[in-house]
Amino acid sequence: MTEIKRASRKELFGWAMFDFANSSYTTVIITVVFCIIFPRLIVGDGPEFRLGNLLWSASISISYLIVLLTAPLLGAIMDYTGSKKKFLLGSCWLCALATASLYFVGPGDILIGMLLIIVSNIGFSYSEAFISSFLPGLGPSRDLGKISGYAWGLGYFGGLASTAIVIFGLGAGVYTLENFSNLRLVGPATGLFFLIAAIPTFLWVREQTSPRALPGGETYLKIGLKRLKRTLRDIRDYKDLIVLLSSFFFAYAGLSIVISFAFIYGDQVIRWSGKTQILMFVITQFTAAGGALLFGILQDTWGAKRTFILTLIIWVAAVSLIYGVAPVTAWVSSLLGTPLREEHIFLIIGSIAGLGLGSTQSACRAMVGLFSPDTKAGEFFGLWSLTSRLSAIAGLMGLGLLQTLFGLHQAILVCSAFFLIAVVIVLFVNEERGKTVAREHAGE
Repeated sequence: MTEIKRASRKELFGWAMFDFANSSYTTVIITVVFCIIFPRLIVGDGPEFRLGNLLWSASISISYLIVLLTAPLLGAIMDYTGSKKKFLLGSCWLCALATASLYFVGPGDILIGMLLIIVSNIGFSYSEAFISSFLPGLGPSRDLGKISGYAWGLGYFGGLASTAIVIFGLGAGVYTLENFSNLRLVGPATGLFFLIAAIPTFLWVREQTSPRALPGGETYLKIGLKRLKRTLRDIRDYKDLIVLLSSFFFAYAGLSIVISFAFIYGDQVIRWSGKTQILMFVITQFTAAGGALLFGILQDTWGAKRTFILTLIIWVAAVSLIYGVAPVTAWVSSLLGTPLREEHIFLIIGSIAGLGLGSTQSACRAMVGLFSPDTKAGEFFGLWSLTSRLSAIAGLMGLGLLQTLFGLHQAILVCSAFFLIAVVIVLFVNEERGKTVAREHAGE
């Protein structure tokens, strides 16, 4: 089989810019700003916000349930019709419009707020799977780690830029009812940022698949179901992909909690100041970007499997330290002979954890690319998306229920267990065998 040539710098930049664009949604809406607005002001059941946190988990989980039931099918149809860019454009607009509509959600509008979060996150999740399906066609297998890491790293600067616009440009850093006129602009600003920043993707990234003629008596839905059925039937040939996705299930269960609850944890458990919140956000964007780039390079020289395991070990240690931030703070204070606040130690631990924030997902995305035949990239990344969404449901709803029983501080420890299980499972992946199987099935 002829080796795939590396795409032009312009096309690689265009592909990476989608990560820059869609990071505005995950950062502003899911991780940093609206995740605090929803329980504190929309639901408003303080001081522990247990109902608000549970409804936030439920909203994201429902969106993931819908995605996991439909993404593999859409991926199969997308591959057959040769319309990756059209599907990507549709998902981009769905996310952006639903996000912009958060403008109309005010205090007490719980159901409409949940509905818009569900729809916007469906659009984002589709777009994440669709843009990833382009990866195997962007270069030879030895370069996929660097390409994926470059895009994921660039994405954190998109999150940084969009959040800076929201917090400093719109004055949305104060979460009070008195400031709600500014807070309601968070959705429209984020949706607009997503659309504008994604323009280079649609200008410079080539459609990689050609449409096939529709046989008589068939529909695209039937074709999609048949291709998906075939993929699931033949999945036994992709043993290492199955093991990888099993490991990623637990890894993403932990990551989904971190992404959705890290700043909620800082707000409700650590009770950090606004200054510490901003510092955490800025520093983690840089450490996450650096981690994605560094581990992307490391992956192509050291191996994808080893790199993935290293990122998981970082997470096990980081979450355990976050859970024990009180005794850790006391120990460091006694060691230095000066009193420190828990929020300062939480900031340090969180910044280190940022190294694994993008690199874990980027490393797994690249491995899926390595294990994917060119004609099944959309389907396999649909399965990747299915795995991540199913695991997110398990992680978020598990945490949501645990925190209603034991409080958020105790519940967060479940993340360490998820990451540790992921480490054990991925040990059974044979990276070279997985790449060989993908090459043998190319062109089918």
